[in-house]
Amino acid sequence: MRAIICRAWGAPDQLSLEEFEPPQPSANQVLIKVTASCVNYADTIMIQGHYQTRPDFPFAPGLEAAGEVIQCGSAVSRFKPGDRVMALLGFGGFAEQAIANETDCFHVPAEMDDETAAAFLIGYISSHVAIRWQAKLEAGETMLVLGASGGVGLTAVEIGKALGASVIAGASSAEKLEIARQRGADQLIDYKRNSLKKSVAELTNGEGADVCYDPVGGDLFDEALSSLAWGGRILVIGFVGGIPKIPANRLLVKHRSAMGSSLRYFRERRPDQLRASVEELIAWWQDGKLKPLVSQRFTLEQVPAAMMELLERRAVGRIVITVN
Repeated sequence: MRAIICRAWGAPDQLSLEEFEPPQPSANQVLIKVTASCVNYADTIMIQGHYQTRPDFPFAPGLEAAGEVIQCGSAVSRFKPGDRVMALLGFGGFAEQAIANETDCFHVPAEMDDETAAAFLIGYISSHVAIRWQAKLEAGETMLVLGASGGVGLTAVEIGKALGASVIAGASSAEKLEIARQRGADQLIDYKRNSLKKSVAELTNGEGADVCYDPVGGDLFDEALSSLAWGGRILVIGFVGGIPKIPANRLLVKHRSAMGSSLRYFRERRPDQLRASVEELIAWWQDGKLKPLVSQRFTLEQVPAAMMELLERRAVGRIVITVN
């Protein structure tokens, strides 16, 4: 099979398209003929050796994929060859075949195409488990979303609206904010041109945001923390702008909370909540409440270029890799 292979930690241009031995599923795994996969920021971290898991060399990166089951392990009971699935992977999605644990696979609705399935899981699940189970966002509350036009930011905007919250979208340009508005954002803040803290205060009559969804980090984190209401919760989702320091005294003063949210935690320790998240997300998609934005499409050999779109922060929505 063809696969994008990582043989040493480094930049995307060190990856190579190679013929590689197809993986073999264990008893609780399925083998998938990959039709499409999606590029995530975590993929770019993994190939540099900075991710929370470090696969042995050589390996194919790629944390999610969609396709058709072609082989099942002896203990697999929920799937059979021919089933269309979308899957969370440890790695291996940028290849013509990939293996996934049965518990990390989900049936693709008949009306969902492969590109949408490939772009669906990590973005939406990461946001849903954070917003629903960690921050416990309630209808009527206000949620501030940073990086609101990015792959996960847009999912947070849609999920916040589906849960009945008022959503303030923050992004670095008017063009990006327009995309968030089209996905349902109630208010918009261009934090390149305006103070985030002052803008949130104006939009909330001085109350602040109940929840902040932050996949950006860096200097914005400090302003976002100051923008929270009494009892507000800030979700630490990512650090594309740098890893911030959290001043504990500012959490204490207004009874605020800073919460990490790891998809790996829900996969390994809260699988029932993870499956409940997927079920709710699929139901919302079928009701038209979620509309995954696939903004760019690349072929398998173009994976390094696709990764650079994320690293250089040019990406809007999701970037899909078409495989078979």
